[in-house]
Amino acid sequence: MKFKAIVLGAFVAVSAASAMSVMADTADAGVYVKDSVITTKVKAKLAAKHMSTLTNVKVDTDKDGVVWLSGTAPTKDASDLAEMITKDTKGVRSVHNKIEVE
Repeated sequence: MKFKAIVLGAFVAVSAASAMSVMADTADAGVYVKDSVITTKVKAKLAAKHMSTLTNVKVDTDKDGVVWLSGTAPTKDASDLAEMITKDTKGVRSVHNKIEVE
């Protein structure tokens, strides 16, 4: 009888740990989708400006909606425009502009 209780207790513990692991994976997947959506929105807005100078800009977004811009731009104005467009995108909380002016 004690053996059955020990086995049952171990099974419950393993099941609970497995369920928690699946929930964590699902939460991370949701965050990833959100991040990629913001990144895609920013890239689409930059492309919509038809400025070939902004094609060298890389966009990365973290789980908190913080966007990092990197790459190169020919002028400070182009870099500032990319930052302004990014800040005006839904879901973006802040922008780190690391774009280098050529």
